[in-house]
Amino acid sequence: MTTYYKEFQKVLLSVDCIIFGFEQNKLKVLIGKRQMDPGRGEWSLYGGFVRNDESLDEAAKRTLYELTGIRNLYMSQVGAFGEVSRDPGERVVSVAYYAVINVADYSNRLLRDHGVEWVDIQEIPAMYSDHNEMIRKARKLLQQKIKIEPISFQLLPKLFTLTQLQRLYEAVNGEEVDKRNFRKRIKDMDFIENTELIDKTTSRRGASLYRFNKKMYDADTTFKL
Repeated sequence: MTTYYKEFQKVLLSVDCIIFGFEQNKLKVLIGKRQMDPGRGEWSLYGGFVRNDESLDEAAKRTLYELTGIRNLYMSQVGAFGEVSRDPGERVVSVAYYAVINVADYSNRLLRDHGVEWVDIQEIPAMYSDHNEMIRKARKLLQQKIKIEPISFQLLPKLFTLTQLQRLYEAVNGEEVDKRNFRKRIKDMDFIENTELIDKTTSRRGASLYRFNKKMYDADTTFKL
């Protein structure tokens, strides 16, 4: 480190991660009880301080990997949160990121190790500092992104029914969609393939299973849902 800027006050920089999952037709967020002071025992997002040798994105990727054990998760920056009094311990500016994950890919052991749990976004408790605001802003960005990029498929299993896909969009947006119009739009998208397989876990008749074809999507420039 250099000896410049000694006349200026130093500010700590952190990242906080909002991890969205989809389970039992609910949009969920991974949160836990804070394990350090100040705010020990309060509900909190998972985060950490940015190291001197890493960029913001690198810090977020490291933090996400520490929590999930999964690399190359989809993530996007939510924004900076820098109210003077946001952290009672020190002057801390936090940059929030959101990521999406298939809940089935997340190890129950890691839930226990990190003391975190999946909580329905409609039931998020009062949280430490400005973490509730981070979640609200992240959800708004997710609602915008899911309409123009196929990130929804990262929240679903590789094989899914159209009902699962519809329920996901309803959970993210917080409102019902018209089933007939939704399915018509989906069936017009060549990159959502009918596998001819049947899921019989919910009914005797069963439902067709679909999958996302990334190669077909890359060749399509008209995605919008």
